[in-house]
Amino acid sequence: MRAMLLDEPGRPLRLTELPVPEPGDGDLLIRVHACGVCRTDLHVFDGEVRAGRSPLVLGHQIVGTVEGSGRRVGVPWLGWTCGRCRYCRSGRENLCDRARFTGCDRDGGFADYAVADERFCFPIPEGYPDLQAAPLLCAGLIGHRALRFTGDAERLGLYGFGASAHIVCQVARHQGRRVFAFTRAGDEAAQRFARGLGAEWAGDADAAPPEPLDAAIVFAPVGRLVPAALRALDKGGTVVCAGIHMSDIPSFPYADLWGERSIRSVANLTRRDGEEFLALAPAVPVRTTVATYPLDRAGDALEDVRSGRVDGAAVVRVADPLG
Repeated sequence: MRAMLLDEPGRPLRLTELPVPEPGDGDLLIRVHACGVCRTDLHVFDGEVRAGRSPLVLGHQIVGTVEGSGRRVGVPWLGWTCGRCRYCRSGRENLCDRARFTGCDRDGGFADYAVADERFCFPIPEGYPDLQAAPLLCAGLIGHRALRFTGDAERLGLYGFGASAHIVCQVARHQGRRVFAFTRAGDEAAQRFARGLGAEWAGDADAAPPEPLDAAIVFAPVGRLVPAALRALDKGGTVVCAGIHMSDIPSFPYADLWGERSIRSVANLTRRDGEEFLALAPAVPVRTTVATYPLDRAGDALEDVRSGRVDGAAVVRVADPLG
């Protein structure tokens, strides 16, 4: 099969031929149709998130069909958990110390075929073609978990308006929240994109919003945005850091935190998150905006995500998609 292989962190992805993987007990062999490109892929590519194997096939927003049955499934970041630790037994499998992640510890979806534990795969909602479904599997899932941690915040700030934020914006508006979008300085295209999806205000990430926020989600992996978001909060507000990696957060005065403001992170996802969000998405309905790339240009997709050249989500088209 064809695969885009990461030989070691920082080296360009290499198109090669690999054997079709053999599924183990409880695994599915999946013919990959599409695979979303996530900033987490970049963190693995750059070595900021340590991969569990090398060489490695990246990609953890997989949409494909099960060999032998044709059933369409989605494969997310969380690929396996032990089921026995105190985190797994308390509904927090996302924190399992032995967890294995797709496109990090297990080969991912930048290939013609992938193997995944059936227990961690999801059915794809009707009405979502493969290319549009792929971003739901991480951008959507982690965004959904981050949004849940904002509670009932009415005035919601989104820092970094990429794949996750463009989905969360739609869900938040569906829930009756007011959305304020923060983008790279001078990125008028991203600001227009955000307003087109329902944000009532969009501006530079370092700018103050027109009124205090009840909560903010920081999607951009830029530590200096955390104090900026904190300063934008009203009393009692929360900053949720949604990424798996972030540059160092600079110091800030305690006065910015005082007033029962808080900062918290989001780590990975649970299968319950997936079930909840994939039921919610058609009800909104969430419409994903995607830029597509052939398999041999997966490396270009990563660099376009890095530079912010993608409106919405980047998706690698591996085979002729369904839907």
